[in-house]
Amino acid sequence: MTGCKLGRPRGTRHHLGRWLTIIFAGTSLLTSYQAFGQDDPGMPKSAAEASTIEQQDALPLTSLYEAPETLKNTKAGDLLRKEAFDGYTLPPGASATRILYHSTDGHGADVATSAVVLVPAGTPPAGGWPIIAWAHGTSGMARACAPSLMKDVYYGQDLANLLKGGFAIVATDYHGLGTKGPHRYMDKAAQADDVIYSVPAAQAAVSTLGKDWVVDGHSQGGLAAWGVAERQVELKDPTYRGAIAVAGAVHLPRLLDHPEEAKGAGFYFSWHAYAVQTRYKDFKASDMLSKIGMQHYEDATSNGCWLYGYASYLGVDDVAMLKPGWSKNKWVSKFYREETAGFKPIQGPILVLAGEDDHSVPIAGIKEVVERACKNKQSVTFKSYPGLDHDPTMSASVPDQLDWIRDRLSGKSPSPNCAN
Repeated sequence: MTGCKLGRPRGTRHHLGRWLTIIFAGTSLLTSYQAFGQDDPGMPKSAAEASTIEQQDALPLTSLYEAPETLKNTKAGDLLRKEAFDGYTLPPGASATRILYHSTDGHGADVATSAVVLVPAGTPPAGGWPIIAWAHGTSGMARACAPSLMKDVYYGQDLANLLKGGFAIVATDYHGLGTKGPHRYMDKAAQADDVIYSVPAAQAAVSTLGKDWVVDGHSQGGLAAWGVAERQVELKDPTYRGAIAVAGAVHLPRLLDHPEEAKGAGFYFSWHAYAVQTRYKDFKASDMLSKIGMQHYEDATSNGCWLYGYASYLGVDDVAMLKPGWSKNKWVSKFYREETAGFKPIQGPILVLAGEDDHSVPIAGIKEVVERACKNKQSVTFKSYPGLDHDPTMSASVPDQLDWIRDRLSGKSPSPNCAN
């Protein structure tokens, strides 16, 4: 990277036991933390402080993010706009192009979605740069929470390492982040469509991209990766080579019976309520959230991103966010039970990675999905990482991700390990 590594707590649920790097006026402050609460060094102690930190990494919204009136005259996957952009912190020689493209919301409606295409330094191989279609973890609900509107593209060194591996990265924001309209949070079908249609749009925008691609997602993006694999059963794209789900948030049904598994990340329930309300017009967030949960709901879903949501609910117990009987609400139950994986058939192989000490997406839920997928004869390779929490699993597994991607693109047969 040019200068210091950029980043801050990111992705889904807590981020326990990882290193935190925050940029203050060009100076890197490196701290570590082990617990998730008001005493965590480096974590904001108020919503105002969180907002200040997020603004350090923020980039201005431009006209690229406005949906054109001609959207209805285009089809999913079409490129709508592009602009070269040099405001990111990238490895030397790497370049970035922002794009706006035609996508769908997973349920039939046309939408405009933004993304950024990152290209590594050097000369592309014959046929062009192979593509990683990147699906990011939870960044927030507000329009400003698009990774392409952050100097570090939200994942900093992890994306840099994927670039250095010799791959172009097509990183969708998901519609509603960057573009106008609600973000369809934790909507597997919506995020899958945004990933899938980002690829042809990026290929139209950047001539050095190749044809073959895989999807690679972390946390919320891990669920999206499963969704892409499911959609490919219908689409049968011959250039699609497989999916990787890192610490994928596929355990939502477990929370209906075990909300205590949120373990210090109760503020996520405000975002879940937002997601259900976005999906079902007869549902209100107050049907799920308690008085305490509703206290900062508007702030957490519209006025900031991940850190702001965290800081807005500092000191609030996980289960205290929820109304008694919340899990019996038909819309809540429907949403949670739909957003999982392993039931539907998938196209191609999938690599599932999990941290054995993940407090954000506990490994027990991921194992349930893997076991279900294996029973359904899906091509699954599973690997876990002892002692690693949510974000460290993403960072530590990059070499394994790159090896698996290279094998798929070279035509090597996958090695499912369901028998183990």
